[in-house]
This record gives sequence, C-alpha cells and structure tokens, in this order.
Amino acid sequence: MELFSRSMALLRQAVTDGATPCAAAAVGVRNQLLATAVFGNARTEDTVIPADYATRFDMASLTKILSPTMIALKMLEEGRLTLCDTLGSYFDAPSDKAEITVFQLMTHSSGLLPHIMLQEETSDPAKAASVILSSELVCPPGSQVNYSCMGYILLGKILEQIGGKPLNELAEEYVFDPLGMTHTGYLPQGDHIAATEITPEGQCLQGVVHDENARFLGGISGNAGVFSDLSDCVTFATMLACGGRLNAENYLSPAVYEAAVRNYTPGCNQNRGLGFHLKGEASFHGDLFPAASFGHTGFTGTSLLIDPTTGLYVVLLANRVHPTRQNIRFLRVRRLFHNSVMAEFSSLSSACKQQ
Repeated sequence: MELFSRSMALLRQAVTDGATPCAAAAVGVRNQLLATAVFGNARTEDTVIPADYATRFDMASLTKILSPTMIALKMLEEGRLTLCDTLGSYFDAPSDKAEITVFQLMTHSSGLLPHIMLQEETSDPAKAASVILSSELVCPPGSQVNYSCMGYILLGKILEQIGGKPLNELAEEYVFDPLGMTHTGYLPQGDHIAATEITPEGQCLQGVVHDENARFLGGISGNAGVFSDLSDCVTFATMLACGGRLNAENYLSPAVYEAAVRNYTPGCNQNRGLGFHLKGEASFHGDLFPAASFGHTGFTGTSLLIDPTTGLYVVLLANRVHPTRQNIRFLRVRRLFHNSVMAEFSSLSSACKQQ
C-alpha cells in the first residue's frame, strides 16, 4: 500500500467535487520525500490544461515566507538589519507609525491596516508606501495581531533600501539561487502555470499575479507575487524541516532559525513567529499537528506546514480561486488533508517503533 494513500485520495476527491480545479501535494520527513501527487486541471476556462509536476502556482501570501521573510532573516545574520529597526529609519513616517518596528511588521503586530486597495488611492505605484503610512492604524502598535499585507509591502521596501536592489533580485540572491529553487520567482515566463481568477474585465489570470496590490506594484511585492512548483516548494520545506539546513549545510544559522519559529504572540488571536503562522485555535494546521507546528498559507490555495518535533512537512498547492474566489470549500479540505496526513504519519511511526 502506498504511503499516505488515504490522504491523497481525499485530495483527489476534493478536486473531483470541485473544491479546486487542481492540487499538487507532497509529504516528507526531513530529507526524505515520502509521497507526492497531482490531480486535476491547471486551467478549465476557454481551454483545458491538465496539471502536472511542472505546473507552477501563484504562491499568493506564501510569498511572505518565500521572499521577504527569508531575505530579512539572512540580513539579520549578516548584520544589515535588526528587528528593532523602525519605519522612521527608512521612511518619512508620521509620528503614530515612526516607531513601528521590523519585528512588529514580521509578527503582524504593527497595527497597520490588513488591506488597502492601493490603486484606488493613487495611480502611481511609487507612492504605495506613502499611502500605507498615511492610513489609520487599527490598533496601537504591539497591542494585538492583525494580519497585514500592508506591513509586508513596507517590509519589502525596507529590504530594497538595505539591499540596493529590487525585491525580485534580492529574492534570487538570498533565497532561490542558494537553495537551488530554479522554478521559483516573480514575473514568471512560459507555460505550465496554473490559472487563477477571471477578473471583472474578463481576463483569466495565468502567469499574472492574482493579488490586486502586487499586480498594481508591477508583480513584485512583499505580500505576494512569487510563483513556484511542487519540487521547489519541497526543497524549501525540507530546509525548514531540517532546522534551516539543506544538503548538510546551514542555510539559516540555528540561532536565526530558532528565533524565526518562536511564538511571539501567545494569548493573541493568532500565534506568530517571524513571518510564520504557528498553530492556534481553528488555524489552517488542522486539529492533529502539534502546537509547535508552523507554516503559512496563500489566498489562491497554497500552503506549507512543518512539524519541527518530527520533521514532518506538508506542501499543498492549489488554484482554488479559478475561476472565482467565491469558491472557499478548499479551506476546509486543507484542514481535513492535514488531519489525515498526521493520522497516517503517526500510525506509520507507531508501526515502525513496534517492529
């Protein structure tokens, strides 16, 4: 019997039932890949394109950990950034935001608005930071967790100032090239890309970032914009499952890795590390993953989940917003899938111990 066959069958049924047009999944333990599967069609509108292992997905907010979070952690190691750095050090920020820190941006405790439709506030992408900095706070900085794409857009712009390069080039330099993620990046070219939503104007987005603000910013942003495939996401997940190591070498130093996956917001509505979403009540992790589990999700249907206690990782990529974001059934499927994976893994581990 194939490993995780029940979990993969659950995912296949979800595609058959229309929870998402396609899905790609991988389950592994540290350096060992245990199971992979791809189901469904990468595009169903106008023309049908089957999904396969080369299909790249719009990572949506999974971008936050693939790009700016990793860049920030590497710059932290290099001594180019501290978590205490403030917005006022990089922008002409008003007094109520000048003391917001990089730490608060990365833990989503900055008090900045979760979302602003930037194109409705300005026609100039270069003024995005000014628009965000002029907006009202939803709460005093540091007082509670409010997941904010706006905070990560500002984080991306801070990193660009430090690195002296656009965010996409920094991501290649600090993340994708060192990890050998050759099918990952902003502004994807070519085919084998899963389609997402059909816009109000009738455009089927394929190879164009789904997130409106990232699209307004030219496809390169701290909150969204990265595209990747299953193989590269497995590489990234393997590194995290191995404590920041890949191929027996440290990508992240142990000190930075441990700092990144610590829970800085206990007792709040969400448990947050540096960029990472730690398990909490009714979180995407499901019911069976342990409390130390961490990862992230993307609006389009992507997610990555790590259990550092066992080294188990789960990569789940989907385009549940194709052809419309109104289809939210996949959000429950993700929790069901994670529950099933952990149940099968625990049974497998128990059987191995008894032999």
